[in-house]
Amino acid sequence: MSKKKQTKSIAGSILLQGGILAIAGIVARAIGLIRRIPLTNIIGDMGNGYYANAYEIYSIVLLLSSYSLPVAISRLVASRTERGQIKNTQKYFKGALLFALISGGLSCSLVMVFADTLATVVMGEPKSAMALRVLAPTLLIFAVMGAFRGYFQGKGTMVVTAISQIIEQIILVATSLVFASIFFNIGAKFGNVMMDENFAPALGAAGATVGCGLGALASLLYVMVNYQLYVKKRVSKEIALDPTKKTESMTVVMTTILITVVPFILSTVIYNVSGILNQSTYNHYMDALGEVDLKTLCMGVYSGKYKVLINLPVALANAMVSAIVPSLSASVSKNDHVTARMKVASAIRVTMIITIPCAVGLAVLGHPIVDLLFNGEIDMAARMLYIGTLSIIFFALSTLGNGILQGIGKIYVPVINAAIALAVNVLSMQLFLRGFKIGIYSVVLANMLFSLVMCVLNHFMIHKFLHYKQELKRTFIIPMFCSLIMGAITFLIYVLFHLFLPFQVACIIAIGFAVVIYLVLMTVFKGFTKETFEALPMGDKLLRFFRRFGLFKR
Repeated sequence: MSKKKQTKSIAGSILLQGGILAIAGIVARAIGLIRRIPLTNIIGDMGNGYYANAYEIYSIVLLLSSYSLPVAISRLVASRTERGQIKNTQKYFKGALLFALISGGLSCSLVMVFADTLATVVMGEPKSAMALRVLAPTLLIFAVMGAFRGYFQGKGTMVVTAISQIIEQIILVATSLVFASIFFNIGAKFGNVMMDENFAPALGAAGATVGCGLGALASLLYVMVNYQLYVKKRVSKEIALDPTKKTESMTVVMTTILITVVPFILSTVIYNVSGILNQSTYNHYMDALGEVDLKTLCMGVYSGKYKVLINLPVALANAMVSAIVPSLSASVSKNDHVTARMKVASAIRVTMIITIPCAVGLAVLGHPIVDLLFNGEIDMAARMLYIGTLSIIFFALSTLGNGILQGIGKIYVPVINAAIALAVNVLSMQLFLRGFKIGIYSVVLANMLFSLVMCVLNHFMIHKFLHYKQELKRTFIIPMFCSLIMGAITFLIYVLFHLFLPFQVACIIAIGFAVVIYLVLMTVFKGFTKETFEALPMGDKLLRFFRRFGLFKR
């Protein structure tokens, strides 16, 4: 096989692995989106507000304790597997489990003890403490599960992680809705006695978080069973063939894990702390104005509607990061920068081909989509989408950029970039909130600006360290051109069908047309390559379909 064909084959492999996680991530997010619709109907926008503030604290603690563990461990496992050191690979997995038990157990205990302080002082939302305490055990479960997922990703198999994500969401949806309803009804009875109309949505939010723990537990059991089967069928044979005579000591293993994990944690925490800072700033600002209930309502709309829709396509970037970090680490360890650049180009191209039309589609059909999916406050959520839809592209690029830099060994660079972007975010939040006085939309704009600064800085550093030159035509220009045409036609289709059909039907028809129009335009304007088709969900069937009609001949 020639070097060029081999490089393309390897790039195709990374896209395949990324595609598996992307499909699972999008399916999981879609299941989560479906869950938020009845959940909003049960606990309302106020309940979503309490849930959002508790979940923001939980997310940051999770990031600090174990969220970055899968990516970091996958990097260590991949590098040693590449060198045939299977015994060391197993030692690093055991070290990761020990690290997870310590970090997850400690974070769970701290959140349990300081839930009231975190909810009241940090977020300015005392009633979120109930949901936060229910979430605390999930921190330990996720930490242990992260070690297993990182191991499988480092071994180059994404199927276990992908299926575990879907299992997690299915159990989460089923149980969170049941417990949200039970807790809400209990809260309503106690609320009447206490003369507190907000006690029911607050307790309902706590009930919704029960599903997070049960979903994570089901997912953990699945990956544990698969690990035992994997070791029995494959790893035991690999260990027998491993020529390594002296393995790394547990002291070296734990030190290496700590040195590797810390930069990932710093980068991820600083990258994500903008959300909690913006929400905290907004909440305390509204408290000072005496708008306590309005604050919770607006935050519920932002978190329960806007962020749910924005995060759905960004799941693709998260999937690509999980796939590309161990793969890039393997290429860099062999000093194969040509293959590394090919992987980077392929991952960015596929991510943009999917996220750009999603951003345009949500901007064009924002109001009917929100109205189709949710009850409660619709206009506010639609305005958030109109203002912040570009965040989809910026967050996808910045998330993927973090993974690329970590994959090539520049693990402290995203930390510096995130710190710079965070400083810009803090200043812009104050300007939008206190200067322009635009309320909850300050949070939308500040987060979008943060992601823009982050992706620009990351791209500059990727170019510097990897000597990577970004291809523009097929990655950005053609997808954006096709998306804008698609958006204009889709809007006209929606308006036309809405003249004689309910908006729900018109919206679904318009979305269906949008997908077909975009695929045809991308093919006509040569935005797709054969490798791109192969990386897309059902890409082989799409390729055969377009070839049948003479739209794709390469």
